[in-house]
Amino acid sequence: MDVPEELASMLDGDHGPTKQKAARLVVDLASTAGAKEFIRASHAHVSGVSVITGGHGLRRFLADLSGDPNGKVAIPTTLNSAGCDHEKMEEMDIDYPGFLEQQFEIVHSYSELGIDATLSCTPYDRGIDDEEGIGSWAESNAVCFSNSYTSLVTNRESGLSALATALTGWAPRWGLHIEKNRVPNILVYVECEMDEMTDWSILGDWIGKQIKPEWKLPWGPMPVIKGLPHASFEMKKALTAAAANYGCPMLWADGLTKDAPDVKNFQGTLHFKQSDLTERYRDLSPKGIVDLVVIGCPQASVGEARMTAAFMRSRMELGERIPNQRLWVFVSSHNYDLIEADGTLDILEEGGALVLKDTCPEVTPYNRANYNHLLTNSLKAEHYLTSGLNKMPTSVAKIEECVAHAFDPTLLTSPRPTLDSGNVKMMPTSKIEATGYFQTHGYGIPSQEEWSIRGRALVTDVPITYLGYVNRDTGEIEEPGHPLDGTPIENTVLIYPKGSGSTVAPFVLMGLIYTGRGPMGIINSDVCPLTLPAASLLGTPYAHSFDEDPIMKINTGDTVHMQLSGGKATIEVVSRYREG
Repeated sequence: MDVPEELASMLDGDHGPTKQKAARLVVDLASTAGAKEFIRASHAHVSGVSVITGGHGLRRFLADLSGDPNGKVAIPTTLNSAGCDHEKMEEMDIDYPGFLEQQFEIVHSYSELGIDATLSCTPYDRGIDDEEGIGSWAESNAVCFSNSYTSLVTNRESGLSALATALTGWAPRWGLHIEKNRVPNILVYVECEMDEMTDWSILGDWIGKQIKPEWKLPWGPMPVIKGLPHASFEMKKALTAAAANYGCPMLWADGLTKDAPDVKNFQGTLHFKQSDLTERYRDLSPKGIVDLVVIGCPQASVGEARMTAAFMRSRMELGERIPNQRLWVFVSSHNYDLIEADGTLDILEEGGALVLKDTCPEVTPYNRANYNHLLTNSLKAEHYLTSGLNKMPTSVAKIEECVAHAFDPTLLTSPRPTLDSGNVKMMPTSKIEATGYFQTHGYGIPSQEEWSIRGRALVTDVPITYLGYVNRDTGEIEEPGHPLDGTPIENTVLIYPKGSGSTVAPFVLMGLIYTGRGPMGIINSDVCPLTLPAASLLGTPYAHSFDEDPIMKINTGDTVHMQLSGGKATIEVVSRYREG
């Protein structure tokens, strides 16, 4: 692997400790990914901003970077959504001690690194989509949108890997940077009408729910979708945002994207029928009192804000007004200025909506004294709001129905739903009990020279979603239906395919490692940019790419020995666990 002279100089510490850490992570990622070279990036977008997503892991890490005068980004870099609109804290009624102070601390730390604090999860909705080149984006919906519809190419980065590229200007050339990897692996036929943007959101989420663990998806699910009609910007955004819930970094759709490359075989073929769409609307529909309606996840486009205002205006003309600001519309500062200029903001506010900028529904801490059941038009919002971020019952409906519930709190008077009120669907797993002696060899990462640990294995063939589904304080996996639901990762040799979900995952893992609640060692069978950064920066033993996948040969509870020497990693079963 040929390290560019500039990057090598950073690695040697010639540009200060911040860029040295960043360079080390870039090289570790390159080695893990099997990258042969590095590539210049033209733009970065960093995630991990809200207090409730990055948590103490993020704050401690940013504090470690402070005070380095040379620690400035090398390329234009923007910042993801924060956890509040600091100008409307009273209206948001956030019940979280010290939240605003902690949020200012995080944003200030990023700004000190030279990052443009746009505080938006839609960098493609402000002109960035017109650029070409290599991006390093760490917001899952933006990654999928960019790769699918624009000329900016980006891997699905973590908040840390995007920051490392921002500080150095370099990224490993791997994954979706390479044309041969940008090929579909799932074929989807849409066999129903798709008239409204929430239909598209449901489709994206539905595809992710069909993934089987035996499917080989090295870069995540990448579907080619046939049968979709012409789409608005809002429809395209809703589709990619929801598909990204399950790690989708790009997709193809006839007439909406470039033509998909030809492939001989797909990992799976899916048929999305009217019955599937109807069933999902039925399952997701509100069943009890709605406390708050949220629109804009990802942050609302101008078109989405206008659509909401149009449905509101028809009610306003009858003399109605939304009581108690029961509708929150989330937009970027960029789009806030646009809807202020065209009069949309006036309609929304005159009708009783609260319009928030710089934040989005999934990263806001809600006051549970007032809000215990949310309604939204977004499956991305539903996915994360019901997770450990807020653990809030969340229903989904089209914008028109959302607006109706905002105006009339009495549409439903039955008790609010609870998260355990439905049947939990177990995630499919191919894991079976392994027997006999097992040893296999893989690779470590360059920043770790040697280590040797012995401990209890914790194994799953289902990806782990750190943000929202691993408790940030206890390290317990909290994802209903996951094979390891209810199991703590503390002091284990954690073996799983890769991380999934939000690109903020490394900060959650870092926080657990900082507090001693994390694993003693980690093994991924696939390259995982959501896991490796935390291990690289904090020195947690990490190995990958074994000759034989240890997931299928090691059981939870087995005692294993994990060793690194000369760049080669070995894992060996010392003894088999026997229940009872």
